[in-house]
Amino acid sequence: MKVLIIEDEQLAVAKLTQTLNKVAPEADVIGVTESIASSVKWFNETATSPDLVLMDIELADGQSFAIFNEVQVDCPVIFTTSYDEYALKAFKVNSIDYLLKPIQQNELKAAIDKLNHLRGSIQPDDHTLKIEKLVTELQKQTTGISYRKRFLVKHLQKLVSVEVASIAYFYSDERVNFFTTGDGKTYIVDYTMDEIEETIDPEQFFRISRSVIVSINSVDQIQPYFGNRLILRLKPAFDKEAIVSREKVNDFKVWMGK
Repeated sequence: MKVLIIEDEQLAVAKLTQTLNKVAPEADVIGVTESIASSVKWFNETATSPDLVLMDIELADGQSFAIFNEVQVDCPVIFTTSYDEYALKAFKVNSIDYLLKPIQQNELKAAIDKLNHLRGSIQPDDHTLKIEKLVTELQKQTTGISYRKRFLVKHLQKLVSVEVASIAYFYSDERVNFFTTGDGKTYIVDYTMDEIEETIDPEQFFRISRSVIVSINSVDQIQPYFGNRLILRLKPAFDKEAIVSREKVNDFKVWMGK
């Protein structure tokens, strides 16, 4: 089974490939693209047609639905995304499956099993028509996005549901991601920083650097920093430097002034 992965986060690609190898050893990843433009180029220039596309919805240059406006994708698609507010029913009816990140091994296996079960009964014309209907439906529904309200995290051998509104900041340390709540409690969160940024309200949270996302309520003081950057004092106290990177300073000032 030849598989094309469309995903703009390298860590997500690595995790997805590893999981795919476990649940479908026969799968051969024949390509990885990270944007709408590179995906369209791949389809136009690659003679080998994949048997399956694993496609993230949110890419660096826009939503992957735009790919279908540029090229004909006449193979089954499994969509992946951090968002949980998309039209689940439309996904289930019109695509092979719809998987929420972080993708679980059993869920990917079930999607592959579904594909194998349907293989032979899917006509290319029928599949293309369903994808077109799916894209049309989703483009109508994604204009009003609702953001994540809570995270389910592990803490002391238990699962704890934490309201996003109570989170002061997210940060990455040694390739592990955390968030700290307003009362000073810190939890490990099983999402990449890109996935976190995609799912939380940009009115309330701002990614000041690759490794730190802050809540507007956590910013206690803002001071100039060398290199035309800013350094923040956060509440509760952050034991690392919260520095607004140079290219984000103007957007950060606009965000703070809203």
